[in-house]
Amino acid sequence: MIVSRGFLVLVFTIILGITFTACGYRPSATYAKQEMRGSVFVRLNVSLEDPRNTVLVKDAVTKILIQKLGSNMVDNEKEADVIMDLGINRVTISSLAYDKDGYNKLYRGTVVIGVKYFRKDTNVVKSFTVDGENDFVVDKGSSINDSHRFEAITKASDRAVTEILSKMAVASFK
Repeated sequence: MIVSRGFLVLVFTIILGITFTACGYRPSATYAKQEMRGSVFVRLNVSLEDPRNTVLVKDAVTKILIQKLGSNMVDNEKEADVIMDLGINRVTISSLAYDKDGYNKLYRGTVVIGVKYFRKDTNVVKSFTVDGENDFVVDKGSSINDSHRFEAITKASDRAVTEILSKMAVASFK
């Protein structure tokens, strides 16, 4: 008996669909959406070390809240159901590898972002930190300039921001 490939794909898809619906699987964005239901106000604690990157972090978080969760962003704290505080807690640039002449060859930028949010209806404050890393190379004999640093911190911040939804989903069970 010869079974067509299309039939096998169809059977596999049906079995996979039944498995996920039968076990009650829900994506983490569902739980994060419950945490951020209503209108959201994002307050930014500007880092004096990195004011440009702090603003980029706020923009990235706002973008995720709107695109992935469909949150209603407001400009006034009094109109919000959820007040979220964001800030860069720590930024580090460390060297990872040296070349044969002793020059730094590979660096790692690490960013730790503090997130705290308050739901007015439950009067509960939840907080967590997320971190991101970015490895980058600097040309032989040269040192890190502001451009390298800014780009490394921006990429590390983007990686950290992607963790926020999953941390919110976990926080919804606490």
